[in-house]
Amino acid sequence: MQNQETEVKFFVRKLKPIELRLRELKAQLIQPRVHEINYRFDFPNNELRANQKVLRLRKDDQAKLTFKGASVEGESGVMSREEIEFVVEDFDKAKKLLESLGFTPVVFYEKFRTTYELNETHIMLDELPYGEFVEIESENISAIKNVSALLGLNWNVMVKAGYHALFDRVANQYSLESWNLSFEALSRVKIKLEDLQIGFAD
Repeated sequence: MQNQETEVKFFVRKLKPIELRLRELKAQLIQPRVHEINYRFDFPNNELRANQKVLRLRKDDQAKLTFKGASVEGESGVMSREEIEFVVEDFDKAKKLLESLGFTPVVFYEKFRTTYELNETHIMLDELPYGEFVEIESENISAIKNVSALLGLNWNVMVKAGYHALFDRVANQYSLESWNLSFEALSRVKIKLEDLQIGFAD
């Protein structure tokens, strides 16, 4: 999975049955449930987003800086993109460095994530302020399809939009600030399935 991100994303009603199924399949837990905070950065003219690129600083049990290139739809509708990611020693200093270089934090978002490994894939169970998702990542697209089938996920309703792009679909409707995808900001809002324009895969 080095320097390339190839994954599918599914929107689900509940993650618990998916996690129980992973345990039945003897999947290995490689990252227990952890709280993530993320900042996306861009130039003042939003050049990165205009070119479908991402510069992200993340903090969970480590701090990581990530660059993602534009997504390309490949075999079986699976999205793939260049990804360069590395650990940084100090989250706050890394944030200050990016700002000093002229980048602006344009999005804040958070989630809880649990990560398993099974049959050449990483399976991420994500809890976001507006719903629960499963991401399956691997260099082997056949392995991704196989694991999604083992988990009972409907391949035909995979989500091809990113988490912030999904949020953009509903922010104005609920008078939310599009840069703030936090649990607190959405605590009094109940976003409906049709608002997100996606379907359940479980």
